[in-house]
Amino acid sequence: MAFFPTVGKYASLVKFAHTVFALPFALVAFLLALQEPESHFTWILLLQLLGCMVFARSAAMGFNRWADREIDARNPRTAGRDVPAGRVSPRQALVFTLVNAALFVAVAWTINPLCGGLSFVALIFLLGYSYLKRFTWLCHFGVGAALSIAPAGACIAVTGHLSTAALLLSLIVFFWSSGFDILYALADEEIDREEGLHSIPQRFGRRRAMQIAWGVHIPEFVLVPLFLLKAGLTDFWGIAAGVFFLAMLIWQHVIISPKDLSRLNAAFFTANGIASIVFCVLVYLSVLL
Repeated sequence: MAFFPTVGKYASLVKFAHTVFALPFALVAFLLALQEPESHFTWILLLQLLGCMVFARSAAMGFNRWADREIDARNPRTAGRDVPAGRVSPRQALVFTLVNAALFVAVAWTINPLCGGLSFVALIFLLGYSYLKRFTWLCHFGVGAALSIAPAGACIAVTGHLSTAALLLSLIVFFWSSGFDILYALADEEIDREEGLHSIPQRFGRRRAMQIAWGVHIPEFVLVPLFLLKAGLTDFWGIAAGVFFLAMLIWQHVIISPKDLSRLNAAFFTANGIASIVFCVLVYLSVLL
């Protein structure tokens, strides 16, 4: 009977719903890699890929919650998180992280040796980004780098190498997630300043940070069309995928302003979650139809 409450507790710890950010892009890369010669679909490979995604993200978020437990406790916005609120102990969070990191490496090795070897490099990014805000306001790009691993890893899992399309998709995820992490950090501008933490909003102020986030997102208007062309997604569904993704990118900037952050959660989670899911669905329609 205690199983489901325990699962729910750890799902809350890692904000499992936020997998909508990277997982759809990994599934897109997975599908495109299957179109290459000598690639073939197996359910085992799909399960291996999903396992890597779940374990890697769980390790990253578990470590983030453990590393930031004292900072989170002093921040009114994050004081209710599971570790500072006492629902998960620091020791439990750390053990959870280590178990998921080990499972990520183990599953990666079952795919192919390259995935296994690169899993250790991936963990450096996945765990290391949590400490970047203690040293540099460029920390947002650490989040982007961590999330951008997903499509590249999916491609390597299928083909054993990184294709140009998968590389472009990883760059799309990098600039997309780095930019929206800058916007999300607007909520902690003051507390970051008080705690001596680094972020673009803390360093440059709210208005300038929003302009920088726009600048980080600008490359998407080149990368998305390039990706669609390289992947051969130039039919109605492929073009619709690109247009919708870029429209949601614009929308998240439009609905907030330096004087009004009341819709910040909508800009961060709703806009980006919908953008990634719909992009994935439309690309699948383009390829499968």
